[in-house]
Amino acid sequence: MAPRSFWKGYLKLSLVTCPVAMTPATSENEKVRFHTLNRKTGNRLASQYVDAVTGKPVDEDDEVKGYQRGEDDYVILEDEEIEAVALESTRTIDISMFVPRDGIEWIWYDKPHYLTPDDPVGEEAFSVIRDAMASTKMVGISRLVMYRRERAVMLEPRDKGIVLWTLRYGDEVRSEKDYFGHIKESKPDAKLMTLVEKLIDERTKSWNPAMVSDPVQDRLLDIIASKKKGKKRAGKAKTEAETEPPSNVINIMDALRKSISSEGKSPKRR
Repeated sequence: MAPRSFWKGYLKLSLVTCPVAMTPATSENEKVRFHTLNRKTGNRLASQYVDAVTGKPVDEDDEVKGYQRGEDDYVILEDEEIEAVALESTRTIDISMFVPRDGIEWIWYDKPHYLTPDDPVGEEAFSVIRDAMASTKMVGISRLVMYRRERAVMLEPRDKGIVLWTLRYGDEVRSEKDYFGHIKESKPDAKLMTLVEKLIDERTKSWNPAMVSDPVQDRLLDIIASKKKGKKRAGKAKTEAETEPPSNVINIMDALRKSISSEGKSPKRR
C-alpha cells in the first residue's frame, strides 16, 4: 500500500493546470532510532534551550533568530521579517523553464519525490506534460516552498509519473576544481589499464538493492530482539591479529595480477 501524500497542490504549465499529490520517494522510517533516557528512572530526557552566558533556561517566547556579524554581535530578525521574503508558491508548481535532461549533473540533486495526478479529470493534462518532457528529453525547472524553505525543483518524467527532485542551492555545491585541480594529467600505462579493465569486468554484476543493505542496522535489530527475549548480549567476536598496513611503495602490476588471480577462483556472477 502506497504511503499517504504529504503535499497536495497544482502542477501548472502556462494555462494548463492539474491537481497533483507528492510523496517522498525515500524513507528512513525503518531505521533503528534511539531516545536518550535517564538510566536511573528510565524516563526520556527533554531538551531545552539555555542562555550560553547565564546558563538559565529561555522561554519559547524569548527565542529569536540572529545573524552573526561579529564576535558576540548579532543582527536580530523577527519571524515576520523572515516570512515576508518567502515565496507564495507553497501550493503551485509553476514550470518556468525547461533544460536538457543531461544538462544537470547528479551533484545538484537533493531529495526525490513522487508526483502523481490527484484527480482523474486532471490526468490528461498531467500525462501530456509528462510525455512531452519525455519525448523532448527535457526536465522542468520550478520553485516551491518545501520543508519550510524556498527550493528550486526539477521535474523528471518517470514511467507513468513524475519524479520531483529538490535541487541544492548554488552555495551548497563546491567546485571540483578546488579539489581535483592539483592532480596531474597523465596517461596511464596501457598494460595497467588492461589489467584494471579486466578486474572491473570480473567484478561486474547486475544492480541489486541488496548491494546497499545496512549490516549495522541488521546487527542492531538482532541485539534488540535478543534483549526483548531477555537474552544476554553476545560479546564482540575476537578478530585475528591486525595485519600490517600496506607499504606505500608497491608494485602495481604485481598487485593487479594477484587481484585478478584471486577473482578468477570464484565463479563470476552477472
